[in-house]
Amino acid sequence: MNNRKNHFTGKIAEKKGCQVKKFIQLFIVLSLVLLPSMALAKEEDGYAKYGRIATAVVREDYPGQPVTEYAYLGREELSGNRVQDRFRFEVKENGVEKFVIVTVVHDLSNKKLLNLSVTEEIRNG
Repeated sequence: MNNRKNHFTGKIAEKKGCQVKKFIQLFIVLSLVLLPSMALAKEEDGYAKYGRIATAVVREDYPGQPVTEYAYLGREELSGNRVQDRFRFEVKENGVEKFVIVTVVHDLSNKKLLNLSVTEEIRNG
């Protein structure tokens, strides 16, 4: 009888061990899949909001004109929690191609827009 009991409890322990292994494998796979995408989402949050604002401003300033290119030029740390993000748009206005640079200054701590400026440069070549 003891032998049968040990055999039965051994099977249960083996089954639980298999379930634990499957759980650990599932956890590892989910971690490998989800963590990089969460990091990318966090990184995108850094400038995506202000990229949308910059796009809206350019479309408003150049209504009906095609915006053919968009580039994130990068971030510069100013002072404290203030940073400056720059975006470049290529716009064709009355047959003339221009680069429109939108500079957005915002506060990282409260995620508030502090200043927005738009400059344009005639595109050469």
